[in-house]
Amino acid sequence: MANGGIIGTVNNPTSSTATGVWQQEEQYEAVRNGTWPLRPLFTTKSLRFNDGSSDKLTRTQSNGNRQKFTLSTWLKRSALNTTSPNIIKAGANDGTRNMLRFEGTNQLRFYGVDASVGSGASIDIKTNRVFTDPSAWYHIVVAVDTTQGTASNRIKIYVNGVQETSFASNTIPNQNTNTQFNLNGIVMAIGASSFGSSEYFDGYMSEVINVDGTQLAPTSFGVANSDGVWTPIIYTGTFGNNGFNLQFENAAALGTDSSPNGNTFTVSNLTSIDQSTDYPKNNFATLNPLIRTYGTQVFSNGNLTSLNATNEPAWAHTLSSIGVSNGKWYWEIKVSGSTPWIWTGVISEAVDVRTQYLYNENTGTFLYGNNGNKYLNGSAASSFFATLATNDIASVALDLDNNKITFYKNGTATPNATPLDLPANLSSTTVFPATTLVNGASISINFGNAPYAISSGNADGNGYGNFEYAVPSGYYSINTANLAEFG
Repeated sequence: MANGGIIGTVNNPTSSTATGVWQQEEQYEAVRNGTWPLRPLFTTKSLRFNDGSSDKLTRTQSNGNRQKFTLSTWLKRSALNTTSPNIIKAGANDGTRNMLRFEGTNQLRFYGVDASVGSGASIDIKTNRVFTDPSAWYHIVVAVDTTQGTASNRIKIYVNGVQETSFASNTIPNQNTNTQFNLNGIVMAIGASSFGSSEYFDGYMSEVINVDGTQLAPTSFGVANSDGVWTPIIYTGTFGNNGFNLQFENAAALGTDSSPNGNTFTVSNLTSIDQSTDYPKNNFATLNPLIRTYGTQVFSNGNLTSLNATNEPAWAHTLSSIGVSNGKWYWEIKVSGSTPWIWTGVISEAVDVRTQYLYNENTGTFLYGNNGNKYLNGSAASSFFATLATNDIASVALDLDNNKITFYKNGTATPNATPLDLPANLSSTTVFPATTLVNGASISINFGNAPYAISSGNADGNGYGNFEYAVPSGYYSINTANLAEFG
């Protein structure tokens, strides 16, 4: 049949409406032209919380179901071993509160006390498992229904779709216990305490959801893909009166609720710079706080800023959280601090970063010193590059397909536009972006999500990243989407 086997009239869809019966060709054309209404996608943004700047979101709750609800969030930790960083907390004071947080021991804990019913915790569920991977996105779901007759069904905690069953503490609430969540007039905070100023989260969060009135399984928010990796899907259910869905899509209004409720949060100390495209479906490289040495190294801004706070010649080395072994890759490093003394470049996975002098290593190093020196496998060449000063941006274009590297200062190749050769011990191994900081120096690194303001704005050829300078043709930001295609 001329209409491709579907009987019906030709309609004219819009991007939000398509009703009636459709010819196959007309539906195809509508999809191609962008006028066929497609299912909305999971958010492509996250929000970067920095404990050092007291970042948080707060909202005074409306009336809801205090016994039955589901909390869901995707998060990527930055600071580990810190004191009680809150993910979500509701309560009026220390005597009456509920929270989901990480302990200083990196265990996940859902906890609650209520002074009106006596002393001691009414809820205290803490995992034996610890969560210490600063490069991983975790999906955490807490599904609550205290009306359940079976005690073990009243609170269920899931991580990446799997229910936690091994606990260091397991105080289950009495049947019909009321929590502080969804309590009218009580403040809920995301990333901090709901009262006072403490217990700040450090890292990234994406799609923070409260479903008021329903205890849900994690399959409402995620699914295992063909490789068995837990992957986000959009939540399509109802939210209840006090529910919300924070997607962080509007950089000018980061507390906006995307649910029909309009339960928008007040933003404290978070700005458009803290909006990130590092999110569960596309994980970007950061600095790795687990691999460092010497000095008093302090990480901030989602592990994108590093400071060696030791005011003496103590060397602090750091690698990226993602290494590469082929492909073409680009990143930028902004020099900060009043006394910059840095080296930046690439090192081989064979290098022992515990060494005091990384630039002397001959097992695979290529470093650009802010004094203009080149350090290649332990050999120095003075006055080779342009020198770097505070607020300068050094860039690296690493070509592992042709074993070349190009360094830039403020967008101009140094010493010239001719790419430099990589030695064999860097061209036949996994290579990591690396930095060395000395004597109070600090840098901020941009793998595509800069922790500082960008005045121009340049993406790679796949549309990923936000860089100060144009990304060389054929080079890409280091993230899992690009790695899957070019790595």
